[in-house]
Amino acid sequence: MADPKTVYSTHVSGFLNTRHEWTGEEGRVGEMIISRNALGLVNEGEWRPAKGEVLRFQRDPGMLRAQFTLWSDGREWIGSSLRDNYFRRLVNIHTGGKPFQLVPASGFSKGWSLIAPKSGEVARMETGLFGRDSELKVYRRLDFPLLLFAYFLGFPIYAESVWPAAAGTH
Repeated sequence: MADPKTVYSTHVSGFLNTRHEWTGEEGRVGEMIISRNALGLVNEGEWRPAKGEVLRFQRDPGMLRAQFTLWSDGREWIGSSLRDNYFRRLVNIHTGGKPFQLVPASGFSKGWSLIAPKSGEVARMETGLFGRDSELKVYRRLDFPLLLFAYFLGFPIYAESVWPAAAGTH
């Protein structure tokens, strides 16, 4: 893979309700707050940027995991996700344009790859073997809210990514 165009780092604090501090090449980018309900399931999230618009992540009604929508502060729909099978690790992301897929990163490591249908891997989230802090590498042009959404979907299930994806899922 070519060198990434942009790299972000996250620092995670908290146990059930977590706070994710994002930094980039120019310093602090913002923070994401992921909230869980009484059963421990991720219920919602919020992105608070250093500059710009607040984004909200909300669980859609339903029993499937990774069934969320992304909204702007002005209640404009930005994207949605669906994990169509409880046991599959593939998460489909729809943004109104082309669809994306979130799949476990190749190899035996904790992390996820964001895959575009024609161009392949767009971004990768790598998490340390024992920690929760992550590094996000963006390889192609990508809307920042989509990267946030992929991170929001991939972080709660990062432990599932240790075993690599099956061949043909990319």
